[in-house]
Amino acid sequence: MRNLYSFLILLILMALPLFSQEKQTKEKTAATEKIKGEKSEAETLENITVQGTSKKKKIETSGFAVGIIETKESSLRNLTTNELLDRSVGVRVRQNGGIGSNVEYNLNGMSGSTVGIFLNGIEVSTYGQSFNLNNIPPAMIERIEVYKGVLPSHLTGDYVGGAINVVLKKDVSQNTANAAVSYGSFNTFQSDFGVMYRDKKTGLSFRGSGSYIFTDNSYETWGHSSTYVNVYQQIIRNYRAKRFNNTYKNIAGRFEVGFTETKWADQFFIVYNGSSNHTDIPHGITMAVPYVGRFNETEAHVFELNYNKKNFLTKDLTFNVNAVRSERSTYLQDTVGYAYNWDGKIREVYENDVLVKLKTKDGGQQGKKVISNIDTKITNARANLGYIITDGHRISLNNKFEATNRKEEDLLNPASKDLATDSHIYKNIISMNYEAETFNRKLKTNLLGKYTTNRVNDIRKKIVTTDGVNSIVQDEVSSTDSNFGYGGTVSYNIISNLFIIGSTENSYIMPSDTQLFGAPERNILPNLQLQPEKYVNYNLGFRWNPSDFGKHKVSLYANAFWRNGYNKITVQTVADADIKDESGADIQVSRYVNLQKTQAKGFEAEIIYIYNSRLNTSFNISKFNNLDKSESDENGNANRYYGHQVTNEPFFTMNINMQYSFYNIFQKTSVLSTYYNAGYVGEYFTVRGEPEFSVTPTQISHDLGLSYRFPSKKLVASLDIKNIFNAEVYDNFQIQKPGRGIYFKLNYTFSKF
Repeated sequence: MRNLYSFLILLILMALPLFSQEKQTKEKTAATEKIKGEKSEAETLENITVQGTSKKKKIETSGFAVGIIETKESSLRNLTTNELLDRSVGVRVRQNGGIGSNVEYNLNGMSGSTVGIFLNGIEVSTYGQSFNLNNIPPAMIERIEVYKGVLPSHLTGDYVGGAINVVLKKDVSQNTANAAVSYGSFNTFQSDFGVMYRDKKTGLSFRGSGSYIFTDNSYETWGHSSTYVNVYQQIIRNYRAKRFNNTYKNIAGRFEVGFTETKWADQFFIVYNGSSNHTDIPHGITMAVPYVGRFNETEAHVFELNYNKKNFLTKDLTFNVNAVRSERSTYLQDTVGYAYNWDGKIREVYENDVLVKLKTKDGGQQGKKVISNIDTKITNARANLGYIITDGHRISLNNKFEATNRKEEDLLNPASKDLATDSHIYKNIISMNYEAETFNRKLKTNLLGKYTTNRVNDIRKKIVTTDGVNSIVQDEVSSTDSNFGYGGTVSYNIISNLFIIGSTENSYIMPSDTQLFGAPERNILPNLQLQPEKYVNYNLGFRWNPSDFGKHKVSLYANAFWRNGYNKITVQTVADADIKDESGADIQVSRYVNLQKTQAKGFEAEIIYIYNSRLNTSFNISKFNNLDKSESDENGNANRYYGHQVTNEPFFTMNINMQYSFYNIFQKTSVLSTYYNAGYVGEYFTVRGEPEFSVTPTQISHDLGLSYRFPSKKLVASLDIKNIFNAEVYDNFQIQKPGRGIYFKLNYTFSKF
């Protein structure tokens, strides 16, 4: 790889004289355009920013199907990063309960390994369960980029469904510190802090941030999935109960030290990211069986090296590198041998007319007793070289290497230490992008090609007895795969603020380590037989940037998509032919499986309206059909579910967001902001064949909020009421989510120092 980089740099150096004269004549024009872009006006919506800055406009009109979520206002409120995402167009956050529960992201029907979740361009999975979008406070975030389809060069990876890239705050131009604390329903306490410092003489810079979360998640459930089993073994549905064994606590810190705006680096930082959490596991894949005493604890220590430099070695050559080394551990314990009901008491049954306490079949809440630990070591490095060939033409070469080493031990049986499972995944991706701006910069194109190599090695050991003699036998599963993918984007500026945007991609995706090896703390079993999935995707839409009509501003966005999936990787669901009654759909564990072929067609749209810099409103909608197009089932018979909607997947969502600000209320120069949000999710089924009992009903929830910025502009107080009508809201496999909750938050920004 080093030779390849050296060869590219040599070619660029040889080509410089050919382009230097032409570029000098155009530098003044480019500089003028940049100044104009920086002076453009910005207006902020509660969770979507209609912003005319050159950075945001360039991203959204570059041809990618992408939206930008700003967090400046939202960070002052009791909103999580996942809540911001769930309110944006085309995004559905699949969360199995309250704060700290398992999360998966669905972008218009694309989910799992097809969707990349990044933190500053590095896969967030590298940081472990204890530092992810579930618990990163918005106050630490500068913006969130949501891509649907083709990804830009700095995010090139093994993905085709799109990506969510969380960009943490990087600006150290001002020395500041801030802190926030909140408390609310279900004994939920959250706090975070941030500090930035830079020495102007040397460029020495420091960024530090941290957060703490604790919650009981003790909300009530009363929907169809909430059950009670009486002494006669009869299942009673819609049982009103308060969730228990659902505590979650998390602590995380991120500390960066380095240099900014020096001759040798625009930014150079060495980073330590540490986090840990404790998560009670209240039930399995569905809510059918409550657990007591099943929990997991995770810990992660991550070290990073971040470096970027414009005009690296020569003019107009940009070099970026992000290298991460992560060491994670996941401890799981399940040793309680009694079965429980949702009233929190041990189940009782009649045996020979005597009422006795019911024990679990195998001694644990979910099968056999278990005390296990999984140690995972990840090396993740991404390097990018970009060069402006001539004005309006740029090429980039990218390389991403990722190695995952996972070791799973059974701590309940120390004698089995030599039987630890050892799994490895190696992935390397080389890609090249060519970007062009032609026809007076009205037409922007981006062509992508990438070559991916993958290697999986899984070693599992077991004891075999032969003629009374025990010996350890090793089972090893190895596979190697390589593939080529390509794609492209186009954006054309028809008139002043109107852009036509399109993209296409044809590429493969390898299964992730969780999909292959399982995740016992998430009730996911291993499946080493998973095949890579392939997608051929198309996107076509338009974006009309904010246009001024006096005090009125309007922006529009719409996008249609057509996606063809082969060997789609999805969580296995129950088929109606496999169950005798509805209790057969109440499962505790699942695994990822391949669907032979799927096809999705749909659209998403959004309109944003701003009045007089006071009223900010947005409405978005996403609707699609993601159909099973497999000709045969796993047994080779005709697929009886051909043409059915893929189960356990919402496919019709809408959101309304409103914000209105009052100035000089109670005090001069104060600002009182009020918020309203409504979310809609259409009904969908969780069992193949769509029996009526498996329907997840239509959901409509409403949220209210307000924040008050005091005249000093240092203190902000906010109040949020979520799900104000206590509606039934669900997610994966009809797991009920929290009802009404009230939360209060204080934010304080210390004086600049």
